[in-house]
Amino acid sequence: MPQKSDPIVESPVYRQADGGVPHGFRTVEVDEELLGDIRELIHEDARISLLNILADLHPADIADLLENVDPDGKRYLVGLLSPHVAGDVLAELGESAREEVLSFLTPEKLTTIVSELESDDAADLVAKLPKPVADRVLDTIEAEEAASVESLLKFPKDSAGGIMGTEVLKVFSTDTVKTAIRKAREFARRGLQLDVLYVVDQRGELRGFLPVGDLVVEGPGRRMAKVMKPAVSVRADLDQEEVANIIEKYDLVSVPVVNDRNQVIGRITVDDIVDVIKEEATEDIERMAGLAGTEETSSSVFATSRIRLPWLLVGFFGEMLSALVLRSFQASLDQIIASAFFIPIIMAMGGNAGIQSSAIVVRGLATGEVHSGKIGKRLTKEAGIAIVNGIILSAFLFGVCAYWLGDTRFGLVAGLALLVVVANATIVGALIPFILERFEVDPAIATGPFITTTNDSLGLLIYFWFITLLYS
Repeated sequence: MPQKSDPIVESPVYRQADGGVPHGFRTVEVDEELLGDIRELIHEDARISLLNILADLHPADIADLLENVDPDGKRYLVGLLSPHVAGDVLAELGESAREEVLSFLTPEKLTTIVSELESDDAADLVAKLPKPVADRVLDTIEAEEAASVESLLKFPKDSAGGIMGTEVLKVFSTDTVKTAIRKAREFARRGLQLDVLYVVDQRGELRGFLPVGDLVVEGPGRRMAKVMKPAVSVRADLDQEEVANIIEKYDLVSVPVVNDRNQVIGRITVDDIVDVIKEEATEDIERMAGLAGTEETSSSVFATSRIRLPWLLVGFFGEMLSALVLRSFQASLDQIIASAFFIPIIMAMGGNAGIQSSAIVVRGLATGEVHSGKIGKRLTKEAGIAIVNGIILSAFLFGVCAYWLGDTRFGLVAGLALLVVVANATIVGALIPFILERFEVDPAIATGPFITTTNDSLGLLIYFWFITLLYS
C-alpha cells in the first residue's frame, strides 16, 4: 500500500451541474470481480483510473465499495473524493464503516465535508464525532450552518426534529406566483433539493403548500393564498415512526415540521422516511426476538449476553410450568403412551398460531392501524380465524390417529384438544399485546416470552385434561 498523503482531491469528474444535480450515474453490482479490480488499482496507486471508475458510480455504490475494502483502502478511496461526494458517501455508509472513516479524517477535512452536507445529514455526522472534534467543526463552519446543525442536535434522534432538514423554501401567502418562481430559482441555485414550497403568513405560521411543478401552470399575477393547497404537518417532538405512518397514510413526498406556534422549522423527505422504516422494522424484529436493539453496536460477548439473557430466563421459568403440568398428568401418560407422541404437534401448532396472531396485532399497534378501541373487533376476528384453522388441523390429526393408531376415539379427543389449543393460543396471542400496551410495556419486546409461556403451559394443560377425561 502506498504511504502517501490523502488530500481530498477536487476532481472534474465530480463537478455538479447547475442547481447541484449530479451528472448521470450508472448502477453497478459490487461483486468480488469489481472489488478485486479496485484493490489492485489501489495497490498500484492508479489514481486516474480509480477516479474514472468512481466518477460513474452513485455515492451509495461507492459506500458499498468502502464497506468491502480494508482500512487502508478506505483511507485511499476517501482521499480521492471531492468534499461534496465524500459527504454523500458518508451518509450512505453503515455505522461501523462510517466510524472507521471518521477516525482518520482530520477536523479540517471534516469541516469541509460537513459544509457540503444538507443540515440533517450534517447533524447526523456531527453527532457521531467526539465532542472536541464536533465542537471544532461547528466553530469552523459558517455561523448559519452551525446554527442549523446545533438546532437539530437538540432534538431526540428518533423524533421528527431529529431527522428533519432545515433547508425549506417558504413564501408568503401575499406573494405572487412570479415572486414564488423567483425565490424557487434562487433556492435551487444553492444546490438544495426542491420539490415543494410552503406558504406562510407574516408571522411565519404554515398556511399551505404547493408543488413546484404547479407553479408553471398558474398565472404569474395570482397570489399564493389563492393557489396553495392544504398542508399536513407534524410537530418537531413527534416520534419518527408516527411521521412515517403519516407520510404513508397521506401519500406525501415530504412533510413540513412545525414548532408549537405552527411555524415551519424544517421538513422531512421520503428518502429519510425510507431509512426510518428500515430502522424501525429492524428494531421491531430485534425486540420480538427478545433483544434490546443495541446488540449490533455491542462487540462484547458479556454485554450481548446481558441483552438476551433476561428474556431467555422468562422462557426458562415458563417452561418449568410445562414440566409441572407433565408431572401432574403422569398417570395419563402411563395409561396411553401414544399421547406423548403428539405433544410436539400440540405445542408447535399452538405456538405458531399464537405468534401469527400476536405479530399482526403488534405490528398494527406500532403503525396505528390497530388500537385498544378495536380490541373487541380484533378478538372476534382472531377467534373466527382460530376456529377455521383449528377445525382443519384437527381433522388432519384425527385422520392420522385413526389411520396410524387405529384408534378413532383417541383421534377424536386429540383433534378436539388441538382445536381448543389453537383457538386459545390465537386469542391469547391477540390479547397479550393489548394488555402489555395498557400497562405501558412495549408489546414488541415482551409479547414473545409471554406467548411461549402461556401456550406451552395452557396447551399442555388442555391436551392432558382431554386425555384424562377420555381415560378416567
